This record gives sequence, structure tokens and C-alpha cells, in this order.
Amino acid sequence: MRCEECARLDRAHSVAADTIADDPRPYHVYLAWFGPGMTKVGITALDRGSARLLEQGAVCFTWLGAGPLMAARRAEELLRAALRVPDRIPYVDKRAVRSALPTSAAERAAEVADLHARAVALPDWPESLTPEPCQPVDHAGAFGLAELPDAVGEVTELVAGGVVSGRLAAAAGPDLHLMVGSGVVVLDTRLMRGWELVPVGAPAEEGELTLPTREFKREESAQDSLF
Repeated sequence: MRCEECARLDRAHSVAADTIADDPRPYHVYLAWFGPGMTKVGITALDRGSARLLEQGAVCFTWLGAGPLMAARRAEELLRAALRVPDRIPYVDKRAVRSALPTSAAERAAEVADLHARAVALPDWPESLTPEPCQPVDHAGAFGLAELPDAVGEVTELVAGGVVSGRLAAAAGPDLHLMVGSGVVVLDTRLMRGWELVPVGAPAEEGELTLPTREFKREESAQDSLF
């Protein structure tokens, strides 16, 4: 018997890993927006609320429908096939678009609202999935992204003797946005697995960065053609 927390962390028993088909719990289907031209469809257990969206670093989201697991899965497939909406987006892509977000919540919600309208109008909507109205929820404030300077790049790996320090400006999903010098650098906390971390003492006011980094490359998303 596994505790609830272990069950949540164990991807081998995760709904997202497609290893469970008979989960009796109700599920939400959601649309999550990470930046211009980057929206995904996903599902999460109803009793988890919006926790999954916060974990993924979704800047804006809305519920699309609610119902049994298999109906939620069919809705995912429907959006992928009919509207070319992905169910997974790499974190490296999320970071790149997050560094240059529209400034207003209304702008950030526009693509989600448009896609929601297209989705609920599709034929072959699963009968046992109850559509939900478009009510965008914005996480920019919760993450600390409002008025945050654009990030210039990200840490690519931890190395022996390497240092990263700076003022924590924002946190979205596993990513920490650190103010280092005159710019913001993103650190994926998942890189810390297996490393022993030690404090650097009293850091300089402007911070310090000696770890390998790469600049963000902003490319046009294929999803742009949908909107």
C-alpha cells in the first residue's frame, strides 16, 4: 500500500503515463496556456483542483469538461486530431515563451478562450463528458511573473564547483527565475536531483553565475496558424 503522496509522484502508476484505465474518479479536461502560440490539452483528477496546472507552470488555463477517465481521454484525442492541440509541451519551450508574455490577463486568456469555443463545437464530443464554460484562470500573479523582466536564458546543467545565486524573482512549476546581475536566468530545480547543495555564504548583491547556460531562441510556433 502506497501513501497518497507516493502514489502522486510514482509515474508508473500515473494516469498521464496511460497505465491506469479503470480509475473510477471523475476527471477534468483542461486547456493550459504557457505563452503565445503554446496551448495544450490535458486531464487531471477532479479532486486535485488546479494543482496540476500550477505544477506544470501553466500561466493561464480553463476547464473544458468533466467526466469519467475514458471520456476525458477521448476528448484529448479529439482535440489532438481535430485541432492539432498537443497533450505535452517540453519545459524548454515553456521557458522560452514565458520570457516574453503579453502584459494583460485578457491578452493571456485570448487564445484559451478561442480554443475553448472551437473545442466544445466539435462533433463527436464524448457523451459522458459534461462541457464546462470558459472561465480563464491566470497564474501570472501566483508565479510572480507580472512585470518580471524577460529571462535571457537558462541553466543547462549543474557542474562540480559551479555557483548560481541571485534574488528569486518568480517561480513557475519547477522553474526558478533568478535575478542575476542585470538579467533573469531560469533554473530548472529538477537538475538538482542527485546533487549535494551547499550555501555560498553571503552572496554578492548582484548574484553570481558560473554554471553553463544557453540563451533562449524564440521561434514561431506551429500553433500560431490556429488563431
